[in-house]
Amino acid sequence: MAFSRAELESFRGGSVDPLVGEGIRLLFVGINPGLWTAATNTPFAHPGNRFFPALRAAGIFTEPLDFSRGMTDAERSAFTARGLGISNLVNRATVRADELSREELRAGARRLEQNVARWRPLVVAVVGLTAYRQGFDRPKAVQGLQVEPIAGAQLWAVPNPSGLNAHETVPSLAEAYAQPARAAGIL
Repeated sequence: MAFSRAELESFRGGSVDPLVGEGIRLLFVGINPGLWTAATNTPFAHPGNRFFPALRAAGIFTEPLDFSRGMTDAERSAFTARGLGISNLVNRATVRADELSREELRAGARRLEQNVARWRPLVVAVVGLTAYRQGFDRPKAVQGLQVEPIAGAQLWAVPNPSGLNAHETVPSLAEAYAQPARAAGIL
């Protein structure tokens, strides 16, 4: 599946449905959807995004995962049946996360706390340290398990899998994502 630049641009400002189900144990929270993600209504769908390859490398999934065309209902069900979910801090599609304001990230963190209270995952992993720092007003936070929980769930800050985050690799992302997966009993 491919989109023209104009087609992708038409999804600017769009939103993506959260991928959550009953019995969620680990909620990954992206910063915001990219245009490809909005076009497919599938989190982390851009072909260059390393999120799903990192989940596979971490052992969270054994089968290859390619959702660049979007997820089918069966694939969504299989994902959530593993106790996994995905949401975003800000549900407004942009080309880059740096297009978001600090206030949008802070409002997103407040909304996330309400959603976590409703969805009740054991562990929440915010995917993007800078967004975590800004959204939760924790400018000195470091990657890993955070001291303060969110709505009763363990809170982790893990690296962003975007190709724009060039210093991370699929193996380093897999290692970072495996930690909250272990804490949630997924691994």
